[in-house]
Amino acid sequence: MSTEETAQPPAEGPGENTEGATGIAAQNWADASASPQYRAAVVDLLGALAYGELAAFERLAEDAKMAPTLADKAELAKMASAEFHHFERLRDRLAAVDAEPTAAMEPFAKGVDDFHRQTAPSDWLEGLVKAYVGDSIASDFYREVATHLDSDTRALVLGVLDDTGHGNFAVEKVRAAIEADPRVGGRLALWARRLMGEALSQAQRVVAERDALSTMLVGGVDGMAAGFDLAAVGEMFARITKAHTKRMAALGLAA
Repeated sequence: MSTEETAQPPAEGPGENTEGATGIAAQNWADASASPQYRAAVVDLLGALAYGELAAFERLAEDAKMAPTLADKAELAKMASAEFHHFERLRDRLAAVDAEPTAAMEPFAKGVDDFHRQTAPSDWLEGLVKAYVGDSIASDFYREVATHLDSDTRALVLGVLDDTGHGNFAVEKVRAAIEADPRVGGRLALWARRLMGEALSQAQRVVAERDALSTMLVGGVDGMAAGFDLAAVGEMFARITKAHTKRMAALGLAA
């Protein structure tokens, strides 16, 4: 199987099926934003995503310093640039809906910074695994959240969660490293498992600490969105775990 086939989860991955959408998920922003609670939830979500993209830009630019070759350095710089363009789209959208971007991002800065501090890679390969596996877990979570959004916001969120080239690049480099030294695989597998736990905890904190977001996801907003029930929460994490397992296999690592 080629890296093109293995690098990404299935086309219909977590959070992408909105067929038969009802309530807010079937509305556009102009209609859905009439609910102050829903508007607050979206501003929180876009603020969290915007700061996450800004932090990803900073981290990739920093990780580029560990790149073993000039070509690898350039590749990471290109990915960092893509992350910054995603940040700009989110920042501009916040401004367009009359939310101050910095104020929207501020509540999430410490949590995101803490996550990156706790999962700082010790070398080039750990940085690649983090960019591919760790970031993808967070992206899967936000794709799940996107199923509860209005059509305009959903399109923006799914657009900025598009892979920036991490996938195939990371798979190629990590698999080559394991082939050259099989002992590397065990270390990176342990690292990826740690990343999964930290990433899921971070995603859960983002929602739990913001009332508007948690209400939208769990209870629904003004009766317009059903939210996740307990069974749906379990199914959501099962889908995220399945996608993670596929990515680990693509890297040649045991989940």
